[in-house]
Amino acid sequence: MSLAPRAVLVHRTTEYEELVARHGTHGQAAFFLASRGRDMAEVAERHRRSRRALAEVTSAVPLAWRQARVERADLDRFLFAPEDVVVVVGQDGLVANVAKYLDGQPVIGIDTDPGRNPGVLVRHRPEQAAVLLASVTATAAATATGADELTMVEAVADDTQRLVALNEIYLGTAGHQTARYRLGLENDGGVVEAQASSGVLVGTGTGATGWLRSVWQERGARLPLPAPTEDRLLWFVREAWPSPATGTSLVAGELTASAALTLTVESDRLIAFGDGIETDALELTWGQTVRVGACARRLRLVG
Repeated sequence: MSLAPRAVLVHRTTEYEELVARHGTHGQAAFFLASRGRDMAEVAERHRRSRRALAEVTSAVPLAWRQARVERADLDRFLFAPEDVVVVVGQDGLVANVAKYLDGQPVIGIDTDPGRNPGVLVRHRPEQAAVLLASVTATAAATATGADELTMVEAVADDTQRLVALNEIYLGTAGHQTARYRLGLENDGGVVEAQASSGVLVGTGTGATGWLRSVWQERGARLPLPAPTEDRLLWFVREAWPSPATGTSLVAGELTASAALTLTVESDRLIAFGDGIETDALELTWGQTVRVGACARRLRLVG
């Protein structure tokens, strides 16, 4: 007998909760904010809106379904199941945080603070949760509910380490030192260039609303930004430095679904992290090679 769907509600600790945890009481947190020209009332109101939204979504889960909650900090320890329907209650970035832990489960993004969030990934309001949940099951094709299959990016090292991200993957140093490596494109005649730079950024169409877009704008790049569902990535080398030993001819480009960027480390230590989460990074040492390209998995985001 098949299991009933499980609604997994993903949320994060609010700014208010973090402040009270750090300072001990509401009053002390309010004093701290006031000393820096901020109003505790605004922070507390956002907290209340967030918790009201979470309560409303929780009450919208069908009675026959199972339920689970997971806080952002615990995502790496939570086991998602094939029959799960994932409901992200919070900000756009929270969808990116959970994406790499999923494998085809439909995701519903609920915006807890309309007008403050861009709403690119959290597309729905709490009052819409009941209708959305009723129309989605983890065993049915998500396309039946108008889900978008968002392209993801992955980095695979030669020691089998693997990292998946929804927005972008950054390869470089953990601090502000110069990253040294050899960069090449697969199936490009073996052309490889030794480089010294601030790192390499490889992003998706979803990431084109964030960090990737800022680099693209700064460069005045002629390459069009990819759409979130498009099997195309853009990559940029940040601040490549020309010298007798390092070049700057390979500094930007695009990757189709079958193409990949390869990077061979020529520093004592480089890292690769995705979606801004530096605490979950690949550790790369001298001589290691990492391949970056489109991931076969997609994020199924209910539209």
